[in-house]
Formats: sequence, structure tokens, C-alpha cells
Amino acid sequence: MKDANLRARSLVAALIILALTSMGVRAQDSADGFLSDLHNFRVSNYMALDAYYRFSSTGDTDTLNEIVLGINSANDAMNSIAGSDSGVLSAEEIEGLNQEFDKFKNLMRDNINDVRNQGYPDLRLVSDMANQALTMNDKATELYRVAQESSQTETNLRVEAARSAAVKMAQMMAKYSVRTNSSVAQTFQGSSTETPLDEQARELDGLLASVIQGEGTAELKAALNDISSKWQFIRGSYINYNENNVGFVIDRYSKGILKGLATTIELLQGNA
Repeated sequence: MKDANLRARSLVAALIILALTSMGVRAQDSADGFLSDLHNFRVSNYMALDAYYRFSSTGDTDTLNEIVLGINSANDAMNSIAGSDSGVLSAEEIEGLNQEFDKFKNLMRDNINDVRNQGYPDLRLVSDMANQALTMNDKATELYRVAQESSQTETNLRVEAARSAAVKMAQMMAKYSVRTNSSVAQTFQGSSTETPLDEQARELDGLLASVIQGEGTAELKAALNDISSKWQFIRGSYINYNENNVGFVIDRYSKGILKGLATTIELLQGNA
């Protein structure tokens, strides 16, 4: 009888440990997903801004669809953040970011309407939108840091570098786009407090170096080599802006780098 009781207690203890371990894994997965949503939110908004600057010059329907795609992607990420049960951020922190996002969406809608109704942008409103994008990104970045600390999530250092590189690349795309579209470039150069393009490019150098260093599968190495090749091809255009550069080529290669970084993050997380 005593042996049976001991076995029963041991079984209960084992089940409790298993349950706690399972809860810890689910909490870790939830926190990782939360950070991924915050990352996608930042990148998607800058992709929408990049598309807007091109749209302001052409009024092209395909480019308008890119804006919508970027905003919808950011909206999906924001909804996922708001609906998360991870508990890594307070309701007030999440609502604060959501309010900043609402301001950005409203400014984007107004700026799109200006181009569609008048045929040209209102530079004051464009400036307001660029500054709001930076304010929103800074808040999302701060909340990303807070979420990491509150969840005590130890993410792969190369994943973190890749995410930072993706956000930097998306920011640079938008800033380059505003300089290459004549309808807004003459008197407007993006956010009033944003880091200059050449400095951002050198920051990206360091981030990409951190991602590339380290072991990996053949698939990972191929993705990293592709990112490196694309960056070397367009790096000079970001360092030394020249109005004779072909903007759509820079945009296409930059998007290729973003796609490569997304693949890299998936591969690194799969190997973690």
C-alpha cells in the first residue's frame, strides 16, 4: 500500500512538473510571437510610407495597393498585439501604441486623398506623417525592449540583429524614396529628426555584419550571401545620394534585402 501511495505521489509530481514545463514553453512561444508582431508592425508601416512617396509622384493604382498592403499588414500585427494574452505589456502601453498608429493611418488617408483629389501632396501634411511615422516607430521600438525585459525572453542575438537591420532597411527605403520623387523632394526631406541616410547605411553595415557572422545551414548561408550581394550593389547609392540613380532599382534591391532578412530570421529561429 505504501509503495502504491509513493508511486501515486511520484506520478502527480511528474504531471505537475510536465504541466509547468508546458506552460513555460507556451509562455515563451507567446512572448516570441508578441515580439515578432511588434517587429512586423514597424517594418510594415515604413513599407507603406515608402509606397506613399512613390504614389505621391505618380498616383499609380498599383503603388496605392502597396500602401494598402503595408497598412493592412501593420493593422494585422497591431490586432495580434492587442489580442495577445502574453501579458508582457500593459493594456495602457498597447493602447498608447494603437493611438499613435491611428494618427498615422489618418494622416496616410488624408495624404492619399490630397494626391487623388488635387493631383499633388500637401507638404505640411506629408511632413506631419513622416514625423508621426518616426514617433510611432520609436514607441514601438521602446515597447519591444520593454516586452523583452518583462517576458525575460532570450532571443537569438543574430535574430535581433536581423530584425534591427530590417527596420533600418525599411526606414532607409522610405527616406530614399522621398528624395527620388520630385513631387515632394524639392522642399521636403522626410522626418525633421531622422538620422541622415549615409549614417543609417553605416549603421546597417554593422547590423548585417552581426547577422552574417556565425555558423549555419547551406540554406542560411545562401540567404546571407544574397543579402550581402544586394547590399553591396546599392550601398553606394545610400551613402552618396545621386539624383541620377535609378530609384526603382534601389527600391527593388532593398525589398529583396528585406525578403532575405525575413527568410534569415525564420531559418535562425528554426535552428535555435
